[in-house]
Amino acid sequence: MDTVEDWARHYVTTAALADKRNPPAVPGAWRASAEPLRLDWPGRPAELRPRARSPRTPRVNALINPARRAQVLHTFWHHELQAAELMAWALLAFADEPKEFKAGLLRICLDEIRHMGLYEAHIRRLGHAIGDFPVRDWFWERVPRCQDAIAFVALMGMGFEAANLEHAPRFAALFRAAGDEIGASIQERIAEEELFHVQFATEWFTRWTGGCRFEVWIEKLPPPLSPLTLRGRAFDKDVRLLAGMSVEFVEALAAWTPERD
Repeated sequence: MDTVEDWARHYVTTAALADKRNPPAVPGAWRASAEPLRLDWPGRPAELRPRARSPRTPRVNALINPARRAQVLHTFWHHELQAAELMAWALLAFADEPKEFKAGLLRICLDEIRHMGLYEAHIRRLGHAIGDFPVRDWFWERVPRCQDAIAFVALMGMGFEAANLEHAPRFAALFRAAGDEIGASIQERIAEEELFHVQFATEWFTRWTGGCRFEVWIEKLPPPLSPLTLRGRAFDKDVRLLAGMSVEFVEALAAWTPERD
């Protein structure tokens, strides 16, 4: 692999679990000119068993059981894997965007891989391993529908990752209530680090669209996704403002309800 683009393509397409966990070093060179490349689907290690539907989140009391906590963390590990792959996917799909943007995608990709390591280490502490639970490529079923880089940052950064700023503290509290301080701390650390990811997406969305406007954002979401899917149970206005979203945007997202026929 001679270029960053070669590395990104390898990371998305490899079916080797070792390379998903710990990929080769990223080359220092970028292609002088790169044509956009939209990969259809990631390589999937044999260890990852697919399932047609996402598993139900265990009830609060169930998290007392280490196996159920490992199952939840395994789902989160797989979310991070998909996020890492999709950052690499976007680097290729939007190769004609500014290098500054693509370099930011690469940094976030490497963050997600590091987060995978945090989750896997704790899954092992709980007596389990990657592959012990089935997975669903829910993000991959949706994100490649994004037709441009604006839609990508709207969905991935301002959508999925922004919602995780609310999901992660909730699960930190649940893990702490179950007596798992390490699991709680991992959730808090990831929420803190992913704030940068949301700031990055919001900055580029604002730059490209001339503002952080809710009506523009919602138009960019690929159907059938809606804002309802992209906010946590306990909506946190303050953290979203910290991520660079406008007051108008945050208030509109908090108030949004599906239209009824």
